[in-house]
Amino acid sequence: MAYLRTFAPWIVYAAVPTQYWRWSALLATGIALAGIAHQRRAGRGWDALVLELGSAAFFAVITVVAFAGPGAGLHDYTPALANAVLAAIAGVSLALRAPFTLSIAKQSTPREFWEQALFVRTGYVLTSVWTASFALGAIALAALAHAPAPRIVVQVLSFAIPMVFTVRYVARVRNRARTLAAGPGPRA
Repeated sequence: MAYLRTFAPWIVYAAVPTQYWRWSALLATGIALAGIAHQRRAGRGWDALVLELGSAAFFAVITVVAFAGPGAGLHDYTPALANAVLAAIAGVSLALRAPFTLSIAKQSTPREFWEQALFVRTGYVLTSVWTASFALGAIALAALAHAPAPRIVVQVLSFAIPMVFTVRYVARVRNRARTLAAGPGPRA
């Protein structure tokens, strides 16, 4: 659920039909800002809100551009630009040694696990997969800027693939951790 909250502005922006891009950008900005306010009230630090802050900044800029020049040529490339920005945010979080997936995972993981190598390594793996998916999505979306139907498929896949990977990989890591914690079974 934390992933859906974090990506809610992006999902809304992608889901609203393109002819309403100005309003979807404004709505996404509002959702991003509301998410930041909610997380801050819940006690999360600014450093744990890298994706949320990047989202708010991106959608604020897109909103200004969209309302200033609704017929702007940028419109056809905003899906590619959105994925490129997400790839950049995720990549920067890796470079800063603070994978954005860790801040999401910490919302539902007890504090005693946060410093464990397996937890941290899982965050790096997941953030790397999300980064790659966003980067590949940006390239594909730029190539498909004037082809709405395939563009929608790419937008969905650039979120669905890493989401499914996240769910499956985390389940695998948890099972492995349980097996290791249980120790070797009885010997015959």
